[in-house]
Amino acid sequence: MHELSVCQGLLRQVKQIALEHRATAVEKIYLQIGPLAGVEPALLQAAFPIASADSLAAQAQMVIRAMPIRVHCRRCHADTEASLNNLTCADCGDWETELLSGDELLIERIEMQTPQ
Repeated sequence: MHELSVCQGLLRQVKQIALEHRATAVEKIYLQIGPLAGVEPALLQAAFPIASADSLAAQAQMVIRAMPIRVHCRRCHADTEASLNNLTCADCGDWETELLSGDELLIERIEMQTPQ
């Protein structure tokens, strides 16, 4: 379960951001995760309480937004959705595509409590 180490890494980033904003607690952490990120969202959610214990984010909620796989076709220039094992253009079927999204694991937003 490498999601625990991924979660610990995310929480290090969240802690740094919280310290920069002098936050007293983290309330919500919004993530964007694509199917090509190599992370299972359910396992990441399960690891979160373990990784966040005794931290500023101990009471925080993790909100995950699943991102679609999107590709740009170099032949017909269409931007289309693709599937996990088929990154071809949905319009013309060409295989010369460029990945636009689907491999991200990003902190989108953090809600924190800060001193008045």
